[in-house]
Amino acid sequence: MKSILNYSHHLLEEIISPGETVIDATCGNGNDTLFLSKLVGETGEVIALDIQEQAIDNTDQLLVEHHCTNVSLVLDSHENIENYLFKDIEIGGAIFNLGYLPKSDKSIITKGESTVRAIDTILKHLKKNGRIILVVYYGHEGGQEEKNTILKHVISLDQKQYSVLQYGFINQKNNPPFIIAIQKK
Repeated sequence: MKSILNYSHHLLEEIISPGETVIDATCGNGNDTLFLSKLVGETGEVIALDIQEQAIDNTDQLLVEHHCTNVSLVLDSHENIENYLFKDIEIGGAIFNLGYLPKSDKSIITKGESTVRAIDTILKHLKKNGRIILVVYYGHEGGQEEKNTILKHVISLDQKQYSVLQYGFINQKNNPPFIIAIQKK
């Protein structure tokens, strides 16, 4: 079985093609951004957002080390993604790592309401068979609330328009992260 992070990448590898536009809604330390940059290649674009300047700086440093030039870094909340998308742009896929930036201020966290707004915006632009991947970390203060808000929302998505998958290990201790994958039909 694939780990949570490996499976999240696998789910995106299956559907993203070179030349597409994709989103890293919470760029953090840049690992997903770098992965997406390689998937879309030189002709594609990654829009990577984060609310913390440290995350933008960490991601930028990683991208420079790997000579990636197809990424737009945005210091803003993912709930404002609409401000960075052209009206008719089609998104190949998106990834969120929810929670807090590792090795930083644990009081700065993603929140359910802003994540739901971001999901709904991306869904409007998502290509047919495109996917939004959410890696849900919820073992911190505020994490349960965000998890519940997001689960309530994605469970209510119309099954005629979207398939929603939950993937996670149920015998691990300490609130193990899990994946929610939304695929547009």
